[in-house]
Amino acid sequence: MDDYILEVKNISKTFPGVKALSDVNFRVRPGSVHALMGENGAGKSTLMKILYGIYTPDKGGEVYLEGKKFKPTGPIDAIRSGLTMVPQEISPAQNLTVADNFYLGREIGRAGFLDQAKMNKRSLETLEELGISIGVKVLMENVSVAKAQLIAIATAVSYDAKVIIMDEPTTALTEAEVSQLYNIIKEVKKRGIAIIYISHKLDEIFETSDEVSVLRDGEYIGTKNINEIDKEGLIEMMVGRPMSDMFDREEVPIGDVLIEVKNLQKTGKFQDVNFEVHKGEIFGIAGLVGAGRSEITEALFGYKPADSGEIIVNGHHVTINNPNDAIANKIGFVTEDRKATGLFLNLNITDNIIMPDMSPYLKNLLISTGLIQNVAENQKDALRIKTPSVNEITDNLSGGNQQKVLLARWLILEPDILILDEPTKGIDVGAKAEIYKIMVELAKMGKAIIMISSDMLELLAMSDRIMVMAEGKATGILTKEQASQEIVLKLAAGDTLETLTEI
Repeated sequence: MDDYILEVKNISKTFPGVKALSDVNFRVRPGSVHALMGENGAGKSTLMKILYGIYTPDKGGEVYLEGKKFKPTGPIDAIRSGLTMVPQEISPAQNLTVADNFYLGREIGRAGFLDQAKMNKRSLETLEELGISIGVKVLMENVSVAKAQLIAIATAVSYDAKVIIMDEPTTALTEAEVSQLYNIIKEVKKRGIAIIYISHKLDEIFETSDEVSVLRDGEYIGTKNINEIDKEGLIEMMVGRPMSDMFDREEVPIGDVLIEVKNLQKTGKFQDVNFEVHKGEIFGIAGLVGAGRSEITEALFGYKPADSGEIIVNGHHVTINNPNDAIANKIGFVTEDRKATGLFLNLNITDNIIMPDMSPYLKNLLISTGLIQNVAENQKDALRIKTPSVNEITDNLSGGNQQKVLLARWLILEPDILILDEPTKGIDVGAKAEIYKIMVELAKMGKAIIMISSDMLELLAMSDRIMVMAEGKATGILTKEQASQEIVLKLAAGDTLETLTEI
């Protein structure tokens, strides 16, 4: 046990109707980065909440920190013992300064008063040691989400932590800030502090980690040194099947044109966009951030209508000024940000699924509870939404299952055209594979799917054709045979099909 700063032995946790963890074992060495991987719902969050004192494990398991039994009664107890967590979504006190947040709950006093000068000085020293440049007197409401994330990590270090849990730490970070985070991690390791690193981004895991452990369906699958495994092997550990199965794309017959766009334009966003999508086709849209991808689909759905141009659905010119117009024309839209613009997280699964149109569930002006329950149960089974009940609050679901709830909302309206903006963003590889299967099934039913994706592998594997955008203009539409990562990137950078010699 001396080789490990933290050791988890035979930890289990049961919730009503759900076995979240089953005899899980997990060990972390001091001064190392130990990645914890697994699909959404694999048990990662439950295990971390046990370590942080939020949940109490079932009887029989034990946790050791520095060789001593560790059973925190809550987060404060865990922090005082040397284990702290930087959550994915941090909640700083916005009306306090950086330094005040740094010492929130452990303020430094002198003669019965706050020693503000000392708190400012010490917090600044820690931030500078970790290479984080920000004034400690700045109010947190004026600090970017990315900076707040780095400040939270620095705060964890200042607790004299022995183990720091980092849950999806790069979600809000730019590429430059991610590089800064990696430097902070190196500094933290030098201090002998262990990091438990949770991320869905495989590149990060191989960049930062020394070891990786995998959970699947609440069970411990194994631990590997990072140099003993590759991405394909890690994915297979996580999902229980080879990576190649994820993109086992079934060929679907392409039918007639279902939607056609002519000279679509929105000032300052995109201009002269032309394309058509056929029945049974998955039509990908690629491009860099800010290229106009999402804006085009928002116009098609009437969320932010175009200024000019034509939209033709099933051979008929249509006017789409708002989402109701789009829904009336059998268009559905799964937005990029399921939490901000997609789901009502404080409502249950059933309420979220029936939200766009409640009229089918009304009987004598009253909602038929039995009918909506049946609809929700059918969608739960069809999309394999992992939940003990359709009455579960949506915020309690994993990211992948939240995405399925959002899909279910539109599928019950039976759209002919389904727009998917970053359909697998922030979900694990297992949930991605299930989303891909759903897309293929919809295509087989003759639906037209328009998919925006920043995942190049996903884009190339799933799309029948790809339209590439650059600075608001379509630089080319590629067939599956023409498309490659190199060509897509060149078009996204502003080249056109006419200027390329590779095709």
